[in-house]
Amino acid sequence: MARDRRNQDGADPAGETDAASLAARIAPVVPPPKAAERKIATAAIVEALRDAGLLDAWRALAAAHPPLEAFHESVFAASTFLKETALADPARWLAILGAPPEARFDALIAATRALGSAEDEAAVMQGLRRARAEVALVVGLADLGGVWGVDEVTGRLTTFADAALGAAVAFLLRDAARAGAVTLADAGDPAAGSGWIILGMGKYGAAELNYSSDIDLIVLFDPDIARVADRDEIGTFFVRLTRRLVRLMQERTADGYVFRTDLRLRPDPGSTPLAISTPAAFQYYESSGQNWERAAMIKARAVAGDIAAGDAFLAELTPFVWRKYLDFAAIADIHSIKRQIHDHRGHESVAIAGHNIKLGRGGIREIEFFVQTQQLIAGGRDPGLRGRQTIAMLDALEAKGWIDGETATSLARCYRELRAVEHRLQMRADEQTHVLPEDEAGLDAVARLSGFRGVKPFSAALRKTLEAVRDHYIRLFETAPPLASSLGSLVFTGDDEDPETVATLASLGYVNPREVSRTVRGWHFGRYPAMRSSAARERLTEITPSLLEAFAGSDNADAAFNAFDRLLSRLPAGVQLFALLASNPGLLNLLALVMGTAPRLADIVTARPHVLDALLDPAFFGRLPDRATLAARLEALLDGAGAIEEVLDRVRIFGKEQSFLIGVRVLAGTVAARAAGFAYADLAELLVGTLLDNVRRAFEAAHGQMKQGRVALVAMGKLGGREMTAASDLDLILLYDFDESEPASDGPRPLMGSQYYARLTQRLIAAISAPTAEGALYAVDFRLRPSGNAGPLATHIRAFADYQAGAAWTWEHMALTRARPIAGDPSLMREAAAAVHAVLSGHHEPKKVIGDVLDMRALLQIEKPSEGAWDLKQTAGGLVDIEFIAQTQQLLHGRAIPELLQTETETALAAASRARLIPKAEAEILLPALRLYQRLTQLLRLCVDGPFKAEEAPRGLLALLSRAAELPDFPTLDAHLKSVEAEVRASFTRVIGKVPPKPRA
Repeated sequence: MARDRRNQDGADPAGETDAASLAARIAPVVPPPKAAERKIATAAIVEALRDAGLLDAWRALAAAHPPLEAFHESVFAASTFLKETALADPARWLAILGAPPEARFDALIAATRALGSAEDEAAVMQGLRRARAEVALVVGLADLGGVWGVDEVTGRLTTFADAALGAAVAFLLRDAARAGAVTLADAGDPAAGSGWIILGMGKYGAAELNYSSDIDLIVLFDPDIARVADRDEIGTFFVRLTRRLVRLMQERTADGYVFRTDLRLRPDPGSTPLAISTPAAFQYYESSGQNWERAAMIKARAVAGDIAAGDAFLAELTPFVWRKYLDFAAIADIHSIKRQIHDHRGHESVAIAGHNIKLGRGGIREIEFFVQTQQLIAGGRDPGLRGRQTIAMLDALEAKGWIDGETATSLARCYRELRAVEHRLQMRADEQTHVLPEDEAGLDAVARLSGFRGVKPFSAALRKTLEAVRDHYIRLFETAPPLASSLGSLVFTGDDEDPETVATLASLGYVNPREVSRTVRGWHFGRYPAMRSSAARERLTEITPSLLEAFAGSDNADAAFNAFDRLLSRLPAGVQLFALLASNPGLLNLLALVMGTAPRLADIVTARPHVLDALLDPAFFGRLPDRATLAARLEALLDGAGAIEEVLDRVRIFGKEQSFLIGVRVLAGTVAARAAGFAYADLAELLVGTLLDNVRRAFEAAHGQMKQGRVALVAMGKLGGREMTAASDLDLILLYDFDESEPASDGPRPLMGSQYYARLTQRLIAAISAPTAEGALYAVDFRLRPSGNAGPLATHIRAFADYQAGAAWTWEHMALTRARPIAGDPSLMREAAAAVHAVLSGHHEPKKVIGDVLDMRALLQIEKPSEGAWDLKQTAGGLVDIEFIAQTQQLLHGRAIPELLQTETETALAAASRARLIPKAEAEILLPALRLYQRLTQLLRLCVDGPFKAEEAPRGLLALLSRAAELPDFPTLDAHLKSVEAEVRASFTRVIGKVPPKPRA
């Protein structure tokens, strides 16, 4: 699909030799951007080269190679990362263009390997990061310029990973030897004979790394080989060494990072150390190894450390991975691996905008699993099917007669096309992402980098590729057996307890297996209304093993089971739900995740079981419904509602259900934290606006209307900034205006103007927050209105504008940076927005603003002291610090730079960085920290009521948090969080100032 001029092996059909420079071989395969974007890219190139004194050299190079200038303008307009990497060091960039890319790359690899002999850790870290930046530039330009094909790109990225990891391992072992902690078998090659084994997994093991890939590792040590000084501490020694290795690879410094490193594929990662002895690993795989781990081990490769020991370990593991004979249950389980991923994550539909080209339907993972499942079935008897690389194994499967030639050719073509798109997605901003942009501009950039002149032809070609993969995959699995597993005895008939069943439940992880057994027998006795029909009991019997296994996998099996039992006790009938769970294993797994991890969502399910129906929509885990779709659904629900009380109940039902559906996406990891914040805010705006309209109509029926009366509801705080979570309350201000020549309303019970709008506001607050039969909708806070609780509930627009312009405190102006009219009369909403803008774009005395901000931060530290590092909002270096930095820049510079006046913190902070109000180095601390805090906060608000205490949290939640942070385990996340908070507080001090112990009097 992606257009280039290369053969599949990366050769250049134009006949140019490898000795030709990169500049001579680049083809204009990236279509030009819009004129404005091209102009910006050109200006950036000229400015950087002029500053470096290299503009004439560039012009000479461009004149010698005419495609060069247009190519770079197109690439730099679409890829911020490549532009910044090139222009950060123009001399390096031009040197890259002036040399053959193969020679430049080989020199880089040699220099990288040489870092293993360095004696200074800082020098190693810097050298690896600078090499990585240059590799990214060489590979990116050669890829986009049509010089290297997909296979060569992935191979060279893997070669660099091997070199970088090998250098880091060599340095660490030499450093340990200098400290006397280990004796090297070979001083010239410290890894050889060290017993320290680094296995590359996944795409890394297969030499198929993507452009901004993580590297998946399993770290082992062979105690019979390693020459560690303190034999009693051998495990601790290698764990420490591994921690240093991870830090060398992934810690971000001023020079960037090398590779994000993931160690979660090791045996039982939740309870094992980062480095495991080879005997312990063998014991695990022989006694507890899963079929998915067998699939993962297909791609395992010794990539660094003691390669000979690593190869020996993998050779000894061969009987675990490659079985000569598979029983029916094992084959079924192999088939289930990919289906479970689809069901659990909800990637069922083929789409373009927002589609995950790795995990989504028709994506890269389907091709990989297509190959791996066939390998697992046939590779035990045929060593020729045990290769690591996807395309090579497609060819082997065809040669051995397992698949036909058309399938092999089609899947190989699709694989290369999807990998090419994956690279273009990642090289835009150096992000490990597989999700296509949802906005037109983002899609257009990816389309152009892929060689298309617009979104439409790109989408058509990509959809064709995705559908081809999907169709091949469906044909492979259309006769797949049902999901199966060997759980052991599960007998729930009769009234007597079956000892083997209790033992099975205990082995699954249930803490109170006898209570679980008793409860299930009670289900089958029809003790709940949902199980009183024979059809319901028959359906329940069919799904009980799957239910128990799913809850056991939630890490909090008893809690999940008990929550499901409460759900059953409230169901009037069970046949439909049991049938749905039987036919939708993904729904069952998701339900187990909710029940075992997210009590807030579990409460909604148990109160309203029908919310599960929405999860069956194949499009559910695709794009979130937009505001118009939600509004249409709410309107349909409210159709026919009579009294205001009925409206309130229906709005609550709708709100809780939609909030649940957003939360499930967050929990399943299919919606990003920022998108979730937008979704929660869109939902709140719709609900509050609907309630305002209905409350207003009911109020006017009793009290009439004010002449020319208008209202505007202004959102503040998290709602105003569109950064809501499942637990956010609503900060609101109600503004009004009317013709004061008619001071009273015209209804049967007239009210004077201020009283009229105060009463209307009280009614609105009650409509939103008062508990009805369906509970409360949101907690509401009106304390941000002028004069706070001492002032009237509703505020005249003129009084609001006058107060903000003349009497408001700095902290009120800070709060105003998030003010956003969300409902009411459009004309007054516009006036309110204009009044807010006038205040924020007015003059603010810098010294006073800075002093007030520091005093406010000091006061918060006294009045709302942090509860530790996981108090993500209030802790020093937490969300409040980042928000205060953004708000301070808005107040100080909003007048001169209107783009700063954004209600969302991330957007405002990014604008401040682009305007160079915040140094780039500070933005590189603050923006990733903000995104990390938001990802963690979204999960914590779903899964925890009250302060988060890691020692009390289930392992499942700790795993969710680690996954959200893209870190291998919770201890790493915990340490990383503290480091990030320290960096943010230091950044706050540099940008704003040092927070005093207490505010000024």
